Amino acid sequence: MNKLYVVGIGPGGHEQMTERASEALKASDVIIGYTVYVDLVKDAFPDKEFLTTPMKRETERCEMAFEEALKGKTVSMVCSGDAGVYGMAGLMYEVGVRYPGVELEIIPGVTAALAGAAVLGAPLIHDFCLISLSDLLTPWEKIEARLLGASQADFVICLYNPSSRKRHDYLQKACDLMMRYKSPDTVCGTVSMIGREGEQGRVMTLKELRDTQVDMFTTVFVGNSQTKEIGGKMVTPRGYRNV
Repeated sequence: MNKLYVVGIGPGGHEQMTERASEALKASDVIIGYTVYVDLVKDAFPDKEFLTTPMKRETERCEMAFEEALKGKTVSMVCSGDAGVYGMAGLMYEVGVRYPGVELEIIPGVTAALAGAAVLGAPLIHDFCLISLSDLLTPWEKIEARLLGASQADFVICLYNPSSRKRHDYLQKACDLMMRYKSPDTVCGTVSMIGREGEQGRVMTLKELRDTQVDMFTTVFVGNSQTKEIGGKMVTPRGYRNV
């Protein structure tokens, strides 16, 4: 059976990749992925063959990976963070229906929510949810409903893809929606360039977050009603009664 790994490489630097992910890449003849993600692993695996496609060519990228595996090569499809969290794992299974002779194995990685939380302190200790603000694949009406539902339920909310050149006001819109149920003083945080050079974390209120400039390399954390700031860190209590 031909082997194809779908590998979550973590948030950035090679030292934040799991050992299992590293071993899968070592065992591979070909490493395939979105250009930016392949560039993150090239230096650590210089002896490999690398194939890339730009954004919006995901299906073509998956087909390329399966075709290479059919040639008898061991192949890794790389994704930043975790392959199963806004990654390629699902699409690989869908495309893989046409390639029954290739065995898929998913290798988990550290997603930005977890790596960013560690930079900020401990914001995700209790129930939380992840919501992407990108409406490329999800209608804004559905994103809006999820923001309102999660805010009303008092979840800690982690936002992926909070802004881009075309969506420069989406975080502002999201904050306005969340403030229907969350206090403007809710403790929030942002982390940019997680696991890479220039990594920076900031703690602020939800009202301040509304007017904060972010980009696609920023992950946003919005606390629940119990989240607090301790020594400049964002901390959500788990609810231990004797503390």
